[in-house]
Amino acid sequence: MVHINSSYNWYALYTRSRYEKKLHNDLLMRGVETYLPLKTEKRKWSDRVKVVEEPLLRGYVFVKVSNREYFDVVNNPGAVCYVSFNGKPAAIPEKQIQDLRLFVEAYNDNLNVTKDRIVKGDVVTVKSGLLKGVQGEVIEIRGAKRIVLRFRSLGYCVHTDISMDEIEFAKKDKS
Repeated sequence: MVHINSSYNWYALYTRSRYEKKLHNDLLMRGVETYLPLKTEKRKWSDRVKVVEEPLLRGYVFVKVSNREYFDVVNNPGAVCYVSFNGKPAAIPEKQIQDLRLFVEAYNDNLNVTKDRIVKGDVVTVKSGLLKGVQGEVIEIRGAKRIVLRFRSLGYCVHTDISMDEIEFAKKDKS
């Protein structure tokens, strides 16, 4: 369903837990333009490997609605509420939705989403492996899953490439 009228806006809609696909399909059946970015993953069971599609952003479905449809959509049993800032639902620019679609299509096999806000200069502690307990400073971020750390506490400026799954935030070492 393509809307020419500019009174239609994209919004992020919170969903009930594990309800993204059902809500997406329900809204499509009602004629609402909706977008659910999906990531293709391989799941391994003891007897087989299966390819499944999982929501890229758990708990979210994007909808393009007019003021008239706005409340009808949020009253769906699978919907919780719109994502809001300062008490007002946040409209998402069309360009951002288009960019997200392109990104998901182009990089689907290598997408990772994290809520962690790791930035250069953060001090983290390695939580597993040979360097367990060692603190390092984030000096470079390599995608969503890898970072480069500088380990001053070893007495040298040693750089290593490490998975974000292997670190946790630490208090800055004042030495």
